[in-house]
Amino acid sequence: MNRKVLIIEDNDDIREGTAEVLELAGYQPITAKHGKVGVEMALQHHPDIILCDIMMPELDGYGVLYLLSKNPKTANIPFIFITAKSERADMRKGMEMGADDYLTKPFDDIELFKAIESRFKKKQQSGTFSAEAGNTQALLEALQKKGKLRLVASKQVIYVEDDEPTHLYYLVKGQIKTYKRFKDGRELSSSLYHNGDFFGYEAICNGALYTDNAATLTDSEIIQIQKSDFMEYLLNHQSVSKMFISLLSGSVQDKGKQMLQLAYSSVRKRVADALLQVANKFAQNTNDSCIIKISRDDLAALVGTASETVSRMLADFKDEKLIDKKGSAINILSIEKLKDIKH
Repeated sequence: MNRKVLIIEDNDDIREGTAEVLELAGYQPITAKHGKVGVEMALQHHPDIILCDIMMPELDGYGVLYLLSKNPKTANIPFIFITAKSERADMRKGMEMGADDYLTKPFDDIELFKAIESRFKKKQQSGTFSAEAGNTQALLEALQKKGKLRLVASKQVIYVEDDEPTHLYYLVKGQIKTYKRFKDGRELSSSLYHNGDFFGYEAICNGALYTDNAATLTDSEIIQIQKSDFMEYLLNHQSVSKMFISLLSGSVQDKGKQMLQLAYSSVRKRVADALLQVANKFAQNTNDSCIIKISRDDLAALVGTASETVSRMLADFKDEKLIDKKGSAINILSIEKLKDIKH
């Protein structure tokens, strides 16, 4: 079967010319005239490699790479930038984002074939890891089917600090927080999880007891997967291992950032960041305004301060026309202005 090459390029001559050359060389070209169509075509056809221009209307090449890298079905497809820009900064940015290579326009046929074949060769050399990478989503779905679905009401505890982990958890629908509770009754939230997130994997991967607690913020649907089944998938499927290593790395970075904020950021800045964190996780629409629902106590646990302090800060934000508030519902009027808060 001919290898599929997706070409995302807004210049008609370059796009069609590249497709014609690749077809003559025995490849199966698929074309997209801009980034949004390119993302759709990648998800629909799952090409063997992607060639993508950087400067395009609607969605540029960086946006295409970001969206595809976040989807397990497309995250491991070799990605080559093609661009008329020769500045090192543009190329470096693309490589830092995860691109595999780049071609500078105008490029000749030999450069094109060498870049493509080089990517295929490296993919083949990675063996089983690469071969099953595109199947990660199917593996994760199979893992979920090994679990048992639970319906858990709001404000219910899932697991407790210092307990031995027995399950991996997958959140089908709902909202979950993890937190530490101190002897004086105070709480400090460490993470938030929404639809489609796994949680509870840190303790299993570390071979340790739980270091925090987990509880529902809303009525939730959760799949409980036996620890033994999870460990079997980690040991036998390298793409699944890679995904959870990435999740663990992100968790460490997030907790490190939280510690720095507690040490150096003002309460005003921390409340603003907590609102943004909740919006990013739970809001339906986050263009520049959105509505979030979170209790004052849960928000205080995210900030690491007293509920009364959070209430005063929310009142200040309301006076400044940054938010509007009705009960536990907070209408963020400008996400960008909250991001701009420095102190």
